Amino acid sequence: MMLAMGLSYMAFIVFSCGMWDAASVWFAEQCHVRAQDSNQRNTGPPAAEHANLTAQPRCQPPQGNTVSNLIMIIPPIFGAIQSVRDGLEKRYIASYLALTVVGMGSWCFHMTLKYEMQLLDELPMIYSCCIFVYCMFECFKMKNSVNYHLLFTLVLFSLIVTTVYLKVKEPIFQQVMYGMLVFTLVLRSVYIVTWVYPWLRGLGYTSLGLFLLGFLLWNIDNIFCESLRNFRKKVPPIIGVTTQFHAWWHILTGLGSYLHILFSLYTRTLYLRYRPKVKFLFGIWPVILFEPLRKH
Repeated sequence: MMLAMGLSYMAFIVFSCGMWDAASVWFAEQCHVRAQDSNQRNTGPPAAEHANLTAQPRCQPPQGNTVSNLIMIIPPIFGAIQSVRDGLEKRYIASYLALTVVGMGSWCFHMTLKYEMQLLDELPMIYSCCIFVYCMFECFKMKNSVNYHLLFTLVLFSLIVTTVYLKVKEPIFQQVMYGMLVFTLVLRSVYIVTWVYPWLRGLGYTSLGLFLLGFLLWNIDNIFCESLRNFRKKVPPIIGVTTQFHAWWHILTGLGSYLHILFSLYTRTLYLRYRPKVKFLFGIWPVILFEPLRKH
């Protein structure tokens, strides 16, 4: 089911990209543009960086890498609206909205390739993950309780990461800090599905598996960028788009993050003695519907 969702979404990207006459040029050159941006990002003032980027031959706008962010924008917005309607705790509304901000930041960065938009892409990843951590460690507390110690720790962590990253401008630092937060979420999730709610393994491990698969494709795209670019020159655009692994990274990690919110919400509502159920809208998109236990 989850694979079908990913394939359906990728088909939408193929259709969207095909609406541009120059799509075939972009599919051949997009990886090269991203490599130029990767080499030039964080090396100087934003204005100087943008001048360097625009001095290079530019292809069509990176439609695939931009459109693929919709999976991190539209579904979480509906999730936040549904959470408000259901009267859920504000932390889960914040989780959905934080994922939306990540998607919008990534959209802006891949559309403009500006340093400011890069920050709007990468820093919200830290902030959203901190919200996820808070939710996961507060799953088994009283309703509407606030853990001020954990909240203060996560806010302080975010401020330190932001300050250091703005100073050193080194993507590896941001990636390591983000990796630490994800690893914390993995440990907590494994604890829950192993010793608390074993029947949630399917949802928990699906979320983790999609995220790891996206991470794998992102690394393949970085390592074999030139080979993939040459391959896309030799095949029709409709085939070449399937090797746009950076777009797949957006899709898989976006879906994995969305499912993680569902996993966290499912765990929380179970503890609060609700009756959550995972339903698939239109047969493909997962949402959680629940109702309080009836009083006899």
